[in-house]
Amino acid sequence: MLLMLMSVSVAFARKSDSPVKELLERIDAGLSKKIDVVISPAREDYFELSQRGSRPCVKANSYVSAAVGINWYLKYHAGVHLSWNCMTASLPDVLPAVKVPERHATPMDMRYYLNYCTHSYSMAFWDEARWQREIDWMALHGINMPLCITGTGEVWRNVLLKLGYSDAEAKQFVAGPGFQAWWLMNNLEGWGGPVTDAMLERDRRLQQYILKEMRRWGMHPVLPGYSGMVPHDAAARLGLPVADPGKWCGYNRPAFLSPDAKEFSRIADLYYQELHRLYGAADYYSMDPFHEGGRTDGVDLAAAGQAIMKAMKKQNPRAVWVAQAWQGNPRSELIKGLKPGDMVALDLHVESVPQWTRRADKFAGHPWLYCMLLNFGGNVGLHGKIDWLIEQFYRARQASPQLKGVGLTMEGIENNPVMYELLCELPWREEAPDRREWIQAYAAARYGTADADAADAWHLLASTIYNAPEANRQQGTHESVFCARPSDAPRGASTWGAAEPYYEGADVIEAARRLLAAAPRLSRNDNYLYDLVDVTRQAVAEKARQVSGGFSTAADRDEYSRRADSFMSLLLMQDSLLSSRSEFMLGPWIASARACGSTLQEKDLYEYNARVQITTWGLRTAADRGGLHDYAHREWSGLLGSFYARRWKAWFDHRLSTWGDTSATAPDFYLIEEPWTLERDTYPSIPQADAVEMATRAMRLIDSI
Repeated sequence: MLLMLMSVSVAFARKSDSPVKELLERIDAGLSKKIDVVISPAREDYFELSQRGSRPCVKANSYVSAAVGINWYLKYHAGVHLSWNCMTASLPDVLPAVKVPERHATPMDMRYYLNYCTHSYSMAFWDEARWQREIDWMALHGINMPLCITGTGEVWRNVLLKLGYSDAEAKQFVAGPGFQAWWLMNNLEGWGGPVTDAMLERDRRLQQYILKEMRRWGMHPVLPGYSGMVPHDAAARLGLPVADPGKWCGYNRPAFLSPDAKEFSRIADLYYQELHRLYGAADYYSMDPFHEGGRTDGVDLAAAGQAIMKAMKKQNPRAVWVAQAWQGNPRSELIKGLKPGDMVALDLHVESVPQWTRRADKFAGHPWLYCMLLNFGGNVGLHGKIDWLIEQFYRARQASPQLKGVGLTMEGIENNPVMYELLCELPWREEAPDRREWIQAYAAARYGTADADAADAWHLLASTIYNAPEANRQQGTHESVFCARPSDAPRGASTWGAAEPYYEGADVIEAARRLLAAAPRLSRNDNYLYDLVDVTRQAVAEKARQVSGGFSTAADRDEYSRRADSFMSLLLMQDSLLSSRSEFMLGPWIASARACGSTLQEKDLYEYNARVQITTWGLRTAADRGGLHDYAHREWSGLLGSFYARRWKAWFDHRLSTWGDTSATAPDFYLIEEPWTLERDTYPSIPQADAVEMATRAMRLIDSI
């Protein structure tokens, strides 16, 4: 046995050129020659850091564990933090030595990544190069169970063709590129389309590339399984016995096929055969029937659970059903009769609404994962619950034998990197880290040096806006009033957004001031510039909230006008500040959308999806009566200066022109919003200003108001 393990270790070491070597070379050309990587299989996930002569050595049980070790070395030994805003580095010829060997292991062998929503709110218009960077990020952060829903439109098109639908009808069922997440969660069908052959083909090729790269790492992609979804007209067209799950935010849901129907197994077989033909089989399949309030009238939930499980197991006996524990799902009756271990539950919003402590059924004995949602709608804003996240993770680790891992289930990525960095480290830390010590090390790693002003800024942020109290249940960041539909008492931007802050805005403004003070020493560091803009952006938004608080108490028209002018000055300053970083600009979002199309008509459809998703989310029914307007709002340069400025100007013009007229009717905001979704103006994609200069100007404006 020992000889066999040694031979396996050697074999893995020889193969470590791929994909670990490629990752190292993408980080910094020549880096693979400066770090030794040894893969030595073991029963647990681990990595060890040591020194071999002049080179650091990372030893691990798998490619992914090795990537975690590399990331750990770069952060805590080399002062390099790889993040969404920057995945490359410039390292010296001789790397800093590992002075004291260290070993980290984890029993948390299931580390999940992505929400359905992330694929639409952040990833809808990605190409292979952007996906490659994200897969690198996944590996460096220990992810081994990523959700992969790209390309499912081609699967469904082929299934519906075999059921007798025409090609045009089949494509009408598939949602547009900006809304596929909610189609695959059984919330809507067809919205944002109709898709074309070229769009389906593009997604198919992209999914095949994504899966190939993930499988090279030894990751276990989670593919969308079959849970009974059929088109809304399946009863009339095919004579199928179906249940009507009702509406979702104004949209008609697809129908749910009766689990007792013999056609359930047949359609499931067609689905899995097409899925596997295009993308191969998986060990995990994600299914969330009756998501967000879907009606279950007339549905035998126990039978539905058995039918879904049987169909999946028929195709792959080893497969495990992955279900999002969100609101009432997965229904207890749906899962209680399933064999323990055949399903894993994602405790989706554990940092605020932990299901593992609330559900009477305790997930019916199935394994579960500790998942942080944190971001809703891809909104831009600082937010976190550092102390509670740490405390509850180690409590769950001790109290629940069913806890098998962690998950990042944000609706939008490329925000709040500090929170995701923290959660990804927890499985590899035997003991709970001290917040102050961890933040101190985080700031030093992120900026490549220990800086007193930067550390002070981060300690202030970590004890205020990033440390919401345990009782806080809000959905994501405290939303910017810039992005709210105007009123004299603006609160949150979205229907379900947070209304009451749990921190003092003055603390965020002070943190921005301290971070700016570090500019003479840190301004060449990309992470610093990103954070400076992000924290200053939050400070400007906090000042705007203070100004807007006086709209309703203005003594007269002149005072109201002065406050309106101050508010608009802050809004336009925010637009200019954010133009200094491409991550906070509208241009790249629209440009990436248009780049997906192969014809002018397709490019326009992609752009429409991009524009409507982050504004009205749909037509009037969905936007107003469904409450979806501004759900995916973004504090982005270009969007602030056009869409949001247009709304606020219309409001202020209305208020000032009708001052004292209590019968005046407020503007119909949808009539202002919809034309913007149909425009095709271009916006810059490269930074238009210097980050330090704009942050300095923004802080001066804050101080002057």
